Amino acid sequence: MALSASQLQHHFLRIRENRLFEAAVIAVIVISALAVGAKTYPIDPQYRTALEALDLGVTLFFLTEILIRMAAERRLRDFFRQGWNVFDFIIVTASLVPLQDADIALVARLLRIFRVLRLVSIIPELRVLISALLISIPRMGYVALLMFIIFYIYGAVGSFLFGAINPDLWGNISVAMLTLFRIATFEDWTDVMYETMEVFPLSWVFYVTFIFLAAFVFLNMMIGIILDVMQREHERHSRESGEGEAGEVHWIRQHTESIEGRLARIETLLEGQAGGGRGRR
Repeated sequence: MALSASQLQHHFLRIRENRLFEAAVIAVIVISALAVGAKTYPIDPQYRTALEALDLGVTLFFLTEILIRMAAERRLRDFFRQGWNVFDFIIVTASLVPLQDADIALVARLLRIFRVLRLVSIIPELRVLISALLISIPRMGYVALLMFIIFYIYGAVGSFLFGAINPDLWGNISVAMLTLFRIATFEDWTDVMYETMEVFPLSWVFYVTFIFLAAFVFLNMMIGIILDVMQREHERHSRESGEGEAGEVHWIRQHTESIEGRLARIETLLEGQAGGGRGRR
């Protein structure tokens, strides 16, 4: 008995939402990542042939999986309205580039590495993290701009004061800013400080104030922005999925509004009936 289009679509939808199917996709992504890593080691030709066969199997699995997800949508354009679906489609399409062609073999191998990123689109928690990171970038940009200003000022001051002591570290403002980045990451920064303190004993003030601004103030500002955006993204995800405290509050609010709407309609009907009864009297 032939199935109708709606029945097929419902069948594919059940497959897409099946937990075992999602677990299989995650397992294949991990296997694909391990296979890519194995190719970086010197291995016997027979094992390399097995890895190429495995790569072909993974590519066919991903192609089948993306076709199932596309068939599960009522309309094909609904699939491409979600950014993560477009991301998966690009990754799967790029992995179809053949490895046998010598001219594009390197490109094909590099594209297959990015299949590991599909873990982000499959696991909701990772999607929340990436979304929070992307949303927080504009806000972090202002902090980064302020950091650049501080780096530039301290770099100019360091170049003027310490350029004659060690030109390799403070010879010009660009080299000085690289040295400041090294200091901000605490990479042997005390050696740099002690070198200048032999000429300028109070130069420790320069380093301490810079580290306080760069490593404590600005870093914590970055962390605060990310945490704030991440909390809001988790709440949005909870509302959409109906899980967690935010999801329960959203559900209660929706049902409360629905009940209030029904009560308002009942009240209107009762007032209309009461008005009609008085008119008949």
